[in-house]
Amino acid sequence: MISIDHLQVEFAATPLFSDVSFVINGKDRIALVGKNGAGKSTMLKIIAGLQQPTSGTVAVSGDTTIGYLPQVMVLSDGHTVMEEAEQAFAHISEMQARIERMNDELSERTDYDSEEYMQLVEKFTHESERFQMMGGMNYHAEIERTLMGLGFVREDFGRPTREFSGGWRMRIELAKLLLRRPDVLLLDEPTNHLDIESIQWLETFLATKANAVVLVSHDRAFINNVTNRTLEISCGQVYDYKVRYDEYVQLRAERREQQLRAYENQQKEIADIKDFIERFRYKPTKAVQVQSRIKQLEKIIPIEVDEVDNSSLRLKFPPSMRSGDFPLICEDVGKSYGEHVVFHDVTLTIKRGEKVAFVGKNGEGKSTLVKCIMDEIPYDGVLRIGHNVQIGYFAQNQAQLLDGELTVFDTIDRVAKGDIRLKIRDILGAFMFGGEASDKKVKVLSGGERSRLAMIKLLLEPVNFLILDEPTNHLDMRSKDVLKDAIRDFDGTVVVVSHDREFLSGLVTKVYEFGGGQVKEHLGGIYDFLQKKSIESLDELQKTTPNLSSAEPVRNGEKQVNQNRLTYEQQKEQQKKLRRLEKAVQQCEEQIGELEAAVKMLEDRMATAEGASDMTLYERHAALKKQLDAVVEEWENASIALEEAQG
Repeated sequence: MISIDHLQVEFAATPLFSDVSFVINGKDRIALVGKNGAGKSTMLKIIAGLQQPTSGTVAVSGDTTIGYLPQVMVLSDGHTVMEEAEQAFAHISEMQARIERMNDELSERTDYDSEEYMQLVEKFTHESERFQMMGGMNYHAEIERTLMGLGFVREDFGRPTREFSGGWRMRIELAKLLLRRPDVLLLDEPTNHLDIESIQWLETFLATKANAVVLVSHDRAFINNVTNRTLEISCGQVYDYKVRYDEYVQLRAERREQQLRAYENQQKEIADIKDFIERFRYKPTKAVQVQSRIKQLEKIIPIEVDEVDNSSLRLKFPPSMRSGDFPLICEDVGKSYGEHVVFHDVTLTIKRGEKVAFVGKNGEGKSTLVKCIMDEIPYDGVLRIGHNVQIGYFAQNQAQLLDGELTVFDTIDRVAKGDIRLKIRDILGAFMFGGEASDKKVKVLSGGERSRLAMIKLLLEPVNFLILDEPTNHLDMRSKDVLKDAIRDFDGTVVVVSHDREFLSGLVTKVYEFGGGQVKEHLGGIYDFLQKKSIESLDELQKTTPNLSSAEPVRNGEKQVNQNRLTYEQQKEQQKKLRRLEKAVQQCEEQIGELEAAVKMLEDRMATAEGASDMTLYERHAALKKQLDAVVEEWENASIALEEAQG
């Protein structure tokens, strides 16, 4: 579909890529990885045609369509959410007219054995399939499913886009991109503005409905669940691994180990040759051997070892005074803005040393409760901060409080105490401020860079209660690992607001779920919570609430028994339905495979001199394509039903 050949990119005579070649095939799910500054976003822009390489070519086959989601984009105003999403289908009428013109031309032409006719048949088939995949003219249901999957509710569809924050408007752009169903999707950090449920929906969408995908993300769980191939950018080269990210990490370590062994052997060989030359350089009887060794030395091509960060940097929070047993107690806490209730009757207690997560859809009140804890906004109810509690608070706006006239190094040097001052350069490097970046003034840093700097500053301050609001949004994988290790070793209390499952995994032991104006407590880690939520969503999928106002009074005990029995019966029914749908999807997939093989066989025969003039082959081909389209439609309906049944 897309072929990159001998690509070279230079910035101010400094090479970013050198002689890079690879191919993106249909249905590839590619994770583009590498350290910050390696050129991942630049590579996406070049593939999208938005930036030209210094040399080399990017060849896009036929009518291949490319959809690109950058990290930052210009967002439009003036439409409702639904009207903006409908723009994804502005080309539908044009596509339909184009298909009709090709169909008319096919019916009028008689040069069945010509190459032009076969190309027209292939183009007509491709466009028709895309038209059907897009739902033809019946696309409103698909728009609703996509918007709701990304976290919108029906009440949002008629609201103007200008009423939404930048993060929500980015979701609208992502929805438009997904609805267009391009042949190749280029996604640069698509999860930055999504909550856990929306990320899981996007994973399913990309795995089941997208064509080829090239993905840049620092969300390890997301790229593991979506991709099946990993392209690593390192030292200006691209290394291709036909495996998902976790397996790539292992293979990369093995490859580097082999390189190190080969490098060490080569260095030993070079040392031996040099030693021989030095020992016998001035002996006439060894002159021939010495010249031979010199030529041998000149022919040796040095073995390169991949860049890797071998530093075992571990940050440890400086010691602080011990807090009381209960750093935070909330009793019937509520927050409203006019008639809009964000949450109500929140009652929770966080003990000293606990590490908990606040999760839920955006807009459900996670950050709002954090602001209540920090006493930044008024609230109802009772909220008590415990004895001797020293709070370290990280939010995106903390970055704006930094002194713009200081350098990056000086900002950290002013808060670092004791031996940690000897490691300031290492710490800055771990958070992507290596080399000259540490001498930049804060006022010239981007928003993401300032956020990272504010995070380092917090890590070096003596606190016993950490509150972190989306701390990983601007961190790469290594920085997240450093931060996660520091928090895991922290002996104080931690509240983390995050959508990053991999970051929360093994870190928190309790999850508070925000939703519907309530806050529910779940014991266990993040994956325990997600597993429980999945089971609950199956149970509640078809649950109906009886109209108790018209029924006879029910005693508490009997009511509980009846509800339990109903849940069990519905659960059994739901499991049956799931098995039925899974079987239907599997049967459709098998039929599609058989029909595609039969169509391919016919097309191979039609491509021969004899077959080109056999009209019965064309009739059978048309009938098989029609049957294939019907089965594909049946498969799509069954897949959608299965996806909805799985919550």
